[in-house]
Amino acid sequence: MTTRTIGTVRRWSMLAIALAATLCANVFINGVAFLIPTLHAELGLDLAQAGLMSSLPSFGMVITLIAWGAVVDRVGERIVLALGSALTAAAAFAAASSHSLVLVGIFLFLGGMAAASSNSASGRLVVGWFPPDQRGLVMGIRQTAQPLGVGLGALVIPQLAQAHGVSAALLFPAIVCAVAALISAVGVLDPPRPPRRDAHADDLANPYRGSSVLWRIHAVSVLLVVPQCLVWTFTLVWLMTDRGWSAAAAGAMVTFAQILGAAGRIAAGRWSDKVGSRLHPVRIIAIGAAIAMALLAVTDLMHSPLSIAVMVVASVITVSDNGLAFTAIAEIAGPFWSGRALGTQNTSQLLTAGIVPPVFGALIGVAGFPLAFAVCALFPLVALPLVPVDADPLRSQPGPRAD
Repeated sequence: MTTRTIGTVRRWSMLAIALAATLCANVFINGVAFLIPTLHAELGLDLAQAGLMSSLPSFGMVITLIAWGAVVDRVGERIVLALGSALTAAAAFAAASSHSLVLVGIFLFLGGMAAASSNSASGRLVVGWFPPDQRGLVMGIRQTAQPLGVGLGALVIPQLAQAHGVSAALLFPAIVCAVAALISAVGVLDPPRPPRRDAHADDLANPYRGSSVLWRIHAVSVLLVVPQCLVWTFTLVWLMTDRGWSAAAAGAMVTFAQILGAAGRIAAGRWSDKVGSRLHPVRIIAIGAAIAMALLAVTDLMHSPLSIAVMVVASVITVSDNGLAFTAIAEIAGPFWSGRALGTQNTSQLLTAGIVPPVFGALIGVAGFPLAFAVCALFPLVALPLVPVDADPLRSQPGPRAD
């Protein structure tokens, strides 16, 4: 078996790079949602059309996530992170340089195809360099990339769009992804794993055969991503149109909520390490998400100022499960299947994330925000019986060694 020893500082630097690369990718993937007010007010797109535009990076990711996962399984994390980030930056620069919404949409789609690289590669990098009893915590930290990327985008992109237009706003994700490509190329060290010829048959076997555990985790994650996607896509426009907030104030609130959501992911990961289960906490989070979305629907219907506080709480709860499911899948799939399994996980979630904005944008346009929030409360309830709580993804395998 191939072994490699690194010091504690070097190991944690791998986590920092994985976090940074994925954060920058998420500025691109989710940042387009913060163009919705500008697309709606200045370019005349309705919420369904603007929501579709914001979904194009997610639809692009759906096409390539499993393929990027297979590439990671074969060539390693460093090449995939560096190449994928560079291609994402190139697509974002092309979108920023385009003067046609059609061309912008095409480049957003292509950028999403490239940005998919960070999901599987960064997850594999973290799982590969940390022992099992730390993976919940460190994967929770890595999973903060999504809310932090959303928060950074909310802080910068709406104000750039309002002041200078859509093209200028798209330069921001282009620049941060270019920086991520450089950092990944220089700093990433691929984690050790056994050569295929020396690997145990159980590690080489297809983990989807003879067990429904991975399929059930995928299904649960799809259902739980619906309220998450609704919250991060429409909070900004909800605050601006229904509550009369300015772009700067609304962006700051979204950023604050996403920072809290990032802390929630870390806490959930540490919780899973302590209780020795990734999936029992997922079930409790699903219950909390259903309650939060139902309360949001009621308070918004009543035009209560409490609805803003409830929205912040919902922003935290609805993102807390992601790291747990991601870690469980990587542990169950093993070193030779985790790239594809994580790709499958992200494909199913992002396909859903691509559908949610236009569908719920249309629903909001017809029936308003309260009904949309109420509908979202149903999805975590459906997920509850599907959580494989008896499965134990904490594999009894040795972790990497530190000096």
